[in-house]
Amino acid sequence: MNLNTALELPKGCFIVEFPKISDHRGSLAFGEAGRHVPFSVRRIFWTYDIQDGNMRGDHAHRTCEMVLFPIGGNFDIELDDGKNTMALHMDDPSRGVYIPPLVWCRLMNFTKGAACISLASEEYRAEDYIHDYEEFKQMVKEQKV
Repeated sequence: MNLNTALELPKGCFIVEFPKISDHRGSLAFGEAGRHVPFSVRRIFWTYDIQDGNMRGDHAHRTCEMVLFPIGGNFDIELDDGKNTMALHMDDPSRGVYIPPLVWCRLMNFTKGAACISLASEEYRAEDYIHDYEEFKQMVKEQKV
């Protein structure tokens, strides 16, 4: 599904619209923590040079929040809250997606030259990652929300 259409995203996820300024020189998009990004950014990383058929992500976080957006080319992102799954086509650098804790995320179908920027609410901690899908489903089931 393209981000330009009305969406009902998995639980807690939403589209982040970054302000964009365009003129004859090109375009500039920006985001500010607490205003456009709903948390203080503690870590930034980017994924690029993804070879055909390879996937990134394929995990969930216990506590970390993230905003992901394309910075070049495009890719697909699959979001899964344990009950609902949705795929989005990420092709606009001024639009991203907010991913709360306990949402499984897969990035795939990267075009040549595509890059994904990830803004995270926490510094890297290996113990925050859930790599086992069955463990993730059990954690979602046990949630008292």
